[in-house]
Amino acid sequence: MELAVLIIGAGPAGLATAACLSQHSIPYLIVEREDCSASLWRNRTYDRLKLHLAKEFCALPYMPYPPNTPTYVPRAEFVKYLDRYIEHFDIQPRFCTAVESAAYDVPSKRWAVLARDTVSGAEVRYGATYLVVATGENGEGRIPAIPGQESFSGEAIHSTMYKSGRAHAGQRVLVVGSGNSGMEIAYDLASHGADTSIVIRSPVFKGVSKIAGNKVTFERTTKHMLNNDGFPKKGYPDHWKGEDGLYFAGFARRGLAGITMDAKNIASDIAYFADPVSV
Repeated sequence: MELAVLIIGAGPAGLATAACLSQHSIPYLIVEREDCSASLWRNRTYDRLKLHLAKEFCALPYMPYPPNTPTYVPRAEFVKYLDRYIEHFDIQPRFCTAVESAAYDVPSKRWAVLARDTVSGAEVRYGATYLVVATGENGEGRIPAIPGQESFSGEAIHSTMYKSGRAHAGQRVLVVGSGNSGMEIAYDLASHGADTSIVIRSPVFKGVSKIAGNKVTFERTTKHMLNNDGFPKKGYPDHWKGEDGLYFAGFARRGLAGITMDAKNIASDIAYFADPVSV
């Protein structure tokens, strides 16, 4: 199938990019490996989650929240907002389609993308002039391998598997990481009666280096190392544009406001190069 733009991922970043492309009348196809849009928000978030910024900073392009929406939008309300967004912009993701590879063909100046239908197992091939990676900053939960981890007799889970502190009342729980999820999960655990501790990375403590039974040892360090976890090599604010028609949406580490900026930048850039006269 030959396309103008192929968007990989139907989370907020992919949906926002699709809406922005529609504003420029640029055709696109959006594919998603899960069987629903925004699967992280629907299936892999904790019960008490709310957006951490006021709703004015968390709306996707061209559609504000209804006036009666709470200032800090609860997860369920945000999912409803995304459903209305999809309906309003007539976004029709192709679900259960997992991209396995993408390569730029220099002679044709197009991206050759190999995907697979996760239900039937059938192979699907796409050709696209522009490729937008919108798989999200948190698409994959990762628990780093720690020496001795197998000796830990308790339960070790990633934040995407956490739902509520009710199940941990009276237990000793260590939260590793002090981002939005880590801080809120620690608070939720403490609110439900768990004996909660939290590890905060700093120039002194990099993270957990070893586990021996229920004893945790921390690694000392004096500098941060660059990660190699799939984020664009370019830093903000140039992260969204790669080479040969490759774009990245939702990797700014600036939440939904960053997603909105990425989507608008990407759509405007594609519109400029696809039809310079109209811009």
